[in-house]
Amino acid sequence: MRKFFGLGLAAVAVLAAEPALAHHLMGGRTPATFMEGLLSGLGHPVIGIDHFAAIVAVGCLAAAHRAGAALAVTFVAAMMCGVAIHLQAVTVPADEILVAISVIALGAILLRHRELPLGGALALFIIVGLIHGYALGESIYGAERTPLYAYLLGLAIIQSVVALAAMGVTRALLRGDAVKLRLLGAGIAGIGLAVLVQQIVPAPPA
Repeated sequence: MRKFFGLGLAAVAVLAAEPALAHHLMGGRTPATFMEGLLSGLGHPVIGIDHFAAIVAVGCLAAAHRAGAALAVTFVAAMMCGVAIHLQAVTVPADEILVAISVIALGAILLRHRELPLGGALALFIIVGLIHGYALGESIYGAERTPLYAYLLGLAIIQSVVALAAMGVTRALLRGDAVKLRLLGAGIAGIGLAVLVQQIVPAPPA
C-alpha cells in the first residue's frame, strides 16, 4: 500500500512543480474556424492532464461491466451536456476544483479496486461528465456556430476513443491484475490532488 501512496505523491510533486495547464491549443484564443474548433476539441482533453486522467479512469471502471461501451458513451453524452450548460451562461462556482475532486474520486475507486454496481457507475459517470464538460466549455464560450460545432465534434470523438481504448486495454491486460489497476488509480488520484493543490494554493510571485 505504501507503494501506491508513493506513486500518488510522486505525481503530486511533479505536477505541483509545473504551472497549471491552460487547456488551450489556440493559446487562449477562442477558435474562429471549423479547423481551429475541431483541433481544439480533439486536443483539449488530451493536453489537460486532469481531463485525460478522468477519461482513462472512466474507461477502466467501465471495463468491469458488460455494458461498458454504453457507460463510456453515457459519460461522453453527459460531458456534452455539461458544455451546453456552460454555453447557456450558467455559472458553476469553483468548477476547476470540482474537476480535481472528481479525478481524485475516480482514482480512489480504482485504487481500492472496487467494481461499482451498474447504477452506481452510471450515476458517477453522469456527474463527472457534467463537471468536466462544464469546465471544457470555457475554451469555446462565445465562439461562432461553425467552430463551436467543430469543437463539440472533436471533443466527442477524442473522449469516446480514449475511454473505449482504456476500457479495451483494461479488459485485455489489466482486469485480473489488481496491483496494476491500483497503481493506475494511485497515479490518477495523485494527478487530481496536484490539480487541487494548484487551485487552492496561491502561486508564488514571479
